[in-house]
Amino acid sequence: MILLGPHIATFLQQRLPIERRASPNTCDSYAHAFRLLFEYASACLKLPPSQLQLEQLDAPLIVNFRNHLETSRGNGAGSRNIRLAAIKSFMHYLEYRVPSALEQIQRILAIRAKKTDTRLVRHLTAQEMQSILDAPDPTVRDGIRDRAMLHLCFAGGLRVSELVGLRIEDMMLQPQASVLIHGKGRKERCLPLWKEMASAVRAWLSVRGEVRVPELFLNARNDAMTRAGFEYILRKHVHTAERRCSTLSSKRVSPHVLRHTCALTILQATKDLRKVSLWLGHSSMQTTEIYTRADPSAKLEALESVIAPKLRTGRFKATDKLIEMLKAAPNMRSKKTAK
Repeated sequence: MILLGPHIATFLQQRLPIERRASPNTCDSYAHAFRLLFEYASACLKLPPSQLQLEQLDAPLIVNFRNHLETSRGNGAGSRNIRLAAIKSFMHYLEYRVPSALEQIQRILAIRAKKTDTRLVRHLTAQEMQSILDAPDPTVRDGIRDRAMLHLCFAGGLRVSELVGLRIEDMMLQPQASVLIHGKGRKERCLPLWKEMASAVRAWLSVRGEVRVPELFLNARNDAMTRAGFEYILRKHVHTAERRCSTLSSKRVSPHVLRHTCALTILQATKDLRKVSLWLGHSSMQTTEIYTRADPSAKLEALESVIAPKLRTGRFKATDKLIEMLKAAPNMRSKKTAK
């Protein structure tokens, strides 16, 4: 019997960060997936997580765990697939370390991901976005910080991890204001700052003060801002903005919705999907194509450029045999019922 603890510790502490050079966000996501898995397995098998063994982590348990994520935790198909990807990555790692469990590992690797729905990306109108940007109070320190964060998140199209990971050294305000973004997959990109965004950042730097952490944005304890902290700040200001823009009350606004809104704003302004991809830091144009489905202006341009074919007017005239068949249908059903 093989204990899981030593193998999962080596996988998370050496395999991912050192051998694969996975980002801290990826390591955190994998660790969270295994915490959920081991808590579920522990409850099912009546064993403490530290005593779980590899032989107990079979394909039926993984399938039941995925169903548990959907039914008990309310996770969607995308979240289920992310957890499964973490498990499969660990199983690939075990293929060469524990060859005696190869058959069990292959059964887990054969589990298919669940198909997901392809929906239009959620985004905000210009009026809704402006209402959120105007919500923070610019006369207090927290309001100045929140306004700078919201402007950067929207205008830069930043992921929340990119926003809270910004450092003071990443900002360049002279001669041309710009910001260096440390993106997903260790990809960096440099974005120019809009005039309003640069003004908001300068205002925050003037009241930020000298603290021990290098991150640009701080929480109430002068520590680095966290993802959860910014999500709370965004929800607070969305609630305030609802008083000015009532349509916000029917929308679920997350940091990624601000990123989608930025993408559609750039697409409508430039009509260039490549520029949107470069601005957001996408590794593939296929990822950026989701915005063409959500932008109605592209369809309108196509509609206006095509000459619609002329249709001959007329009325449908049924043949006599068709009318006779339709009239006889009730009688045919009644005869079959009688039999």
